[in-house]
Amino acid sequence: MAVRSHTARRRVVQVDGDRVRQRDDVLAVEEPMEIRLCLDGSRFVSVAVTMRTPGHDFELAAGFLFTEGILTDPGQIEAIAYCGEGPGPRRLRSPEERYNIVNVYVRDGVAVDLERLQRHFYTTSSCGICGKASLEAVRALGVKPIDDEARVTPAVLAVLGDRLRAAQAVFERTGGLHGAAWFDTEGNLMALREDVGRHNAVDKLIGHAFLNRQLPLRNAILMVSGRASFEIVQKGAVAGVPIIAAISAPSSLACDAAAQFGITLVGFLRGPRFNVYTEPRRVLV
Repeated sequence: MAVRSHTARRRVVQVDGDRVRQRDDVLAVEEPMEIRLCLDGSRFVSVAVTMRTPGHDFELAAGFLFTEGILTDPGQIEAIAYCGEGPGPRRLRSPEERYNIVNVYVRDGVAVDLERLQRHFYTTSSCGICGKASLEAVRALGVKPIDDEARVTPAVLAVLGDRLRAAQAVFERTGGLHGAAWFDTEGNLMALREDVGRHNAVDKLIGHAFLNRQLPLRNAILMVSGRASFEIVQKGAVAGVPIIAAISAPSSLACDAAAQFGITLVGFLRGPRFNVYTEPRRVLV
């Protein structure tokens, strides 16, 4: 799963009332990862740098490129490799550099919109423009309103949080990672990814489905461990997800995007209690 470890140990001083002791603590690793496109077999173009937890790096790169509209089909990819391991000349690099750069080799003849690389908005949680422009940018990717007739019962929604947490192996050790899970509408866990960034966890999950030709995610629920931001809904819309659920609150722009693209958005999902912000028709209450 990871060439480099996704956890690290640090010595801490633990204070519990009058008790003070030293112990080892397990932390989630956070490191930068650069995503590069290789065009024409030799020309490398830097697409983005994101802070992530090592693990499923190739899925993260593929998911990012797909949800940003840069690639649309896994057949456009010839190979994905760490720096110095892919096709062509190889140059020895330090482990920190080598395993923090992922090269995506695009097949000959595949056209890539380089202007889109310069104007994509979603590498951070704020695009710095305005909500209307952000929604128009998603529409420009060719995303249509989702007409998936998926339905889910409150009883299924009520168990998703516990099932997500139970499957988060690294969170269990560190307490410091977000999780993104793909459930079917019966509540069965199909796949899960973790990362220090919630948007990275979603990109890893969607990248997994993209590379395995499982998109669009019909009759699916995307469950995230934190809040539902605009970029979470944007990525779900590109992947064709009909239902997105979050343990915490959605943002106003996330709700606007969900309404625009026909997504059922559920927030504050805590056992049997939750709010349905958009498209309540899919929740069988």
